[in-house]
Amino acid sequence: MIESGPLKIYERRIKKGTILPDASQYSLVQQLQKLHIGLANTVSGQSILSKLSRFIFEGQKSKKPPKGMYIYGPPGVGKSMLMEVFYDSSKISKRRRVHVHKFMRDIHAKLHKWRQTNDNRQEKNPLFRLAHEIADSSSLLCFDEFQVEGIADAMILRRLFESMFDFGITVVATSNTAPDDLYEGGLQRERFLPFIDLVKDRMNIVELAGNTDYRRDKLKTFGVYHSPLGLSAKNALKEIFGRLTEGSKGEREIIHVQGRTIIVPRAARGVACFSFKDLCEQPLGPSDYAELACQYQTLILSEIPQLKPEDRNMAKRFSTLVEILYEQKTKFICSAAAGPDDLYLSGDGAAVFKRVASRLQEMQSDEYLSAPHQSSNKRNTT
Repeated sequence: MIESGPLKIYERRIKKGTILPDASQYSLVQQLQKLHIGLANTVSGQSILSKLSRFIFEGQKSKKPPKGMYIYGPPGVGKSMLMEVFYDSSKISKRRRVHVHKFMRDIHAKLHKWRQTNDNRQEKNPLFRLAHEIADSSSLLCFDEFQVEGIADAMILRRLFESMFDFGITVVATSNTAPDDLYEGGLQRERFLPFIDLVKDRMNIVELAGNTDYRRDKLKTFGVYHSPLGLSAKNALKEIFGRLTEGSKGEREIIHVQGRTIIVPRAARGVACFSFKDLCEQPLGPSDYAELACQYQTLILSEIPQLKPEDRNMAKRFSTLVEILYEQKTKFICSAAAGPDDLYLSGDGAAVFKRVASRLQEMQSDEYLSAPHQSSNKRNTT
């Protein structure tokens, strides 16, 4: 009998009816259960000194941690949900779950600081030290939506991950892309290929296949644009948040962008909830919206008013938000006082706003709802 771990949680959710039985998911969660047990037997209680011992005392190595897992498959088949089940059930105290976009942004910030303060003679390989710092705080590192799109990331990933693996970090990642297709068509891709070999050597590669896009089906069932405002629209947003997050109540989160702080009133499992006032009546800009679009697969925005000519600044912010969400293929669910074509009828930029209305219509389509979320920020928002 399974007493704890991802398999126990998964079976409990099926019994409660919050998720449907799925053979592909069940096969994967069984593998995650084995990893859960392997980590509990080898990682718990290990200090950074014990991890370093393999470099110092050959023949007196601590137990080697289990291989991690690279899980890939099409959008909506349950990768993120199973990742959360695995992460939440883990008994590893030093663990971290992070969006790969945020992780790499932090790495580049630390490298930039190193370049500003180090004359390159005292320390030749800062990535080794960074991996050491990561290992000191995390024995288990879980990445959501792993993908590589920029040459800056591509050129450092192999050395960084090689050091992380050597320090005994177990990595679990989800992705819409198979390892062999990462950074496909990118500049100097031949220099990136050793990273793919490293992933295939140090992680178990598992495809989560499936013909059902559960996220798309939920969005289609409950709708993504709810108008007019009122109790019905309010209840619809509440219902779809619960459906997308498997009944989670959500928690307040904080996002940092270029020294600024954005409060996310409620978020869970890649879904963030805001009011129109939160995002469009505050002095936020493209970089703020881009960060939210990268961090969350789905954004729910409530209480969009019918905008008047004096609301031109709010209209401009809303236009920017929608455009960035569209570019990143972030799913957008909202409640509004009127339909897309009637949200902003007159005032500065009203003619241009027709493009926003068109975007809002397209974001309700099957094609858009089925498109993979683009978690890397491609915009120049500085």
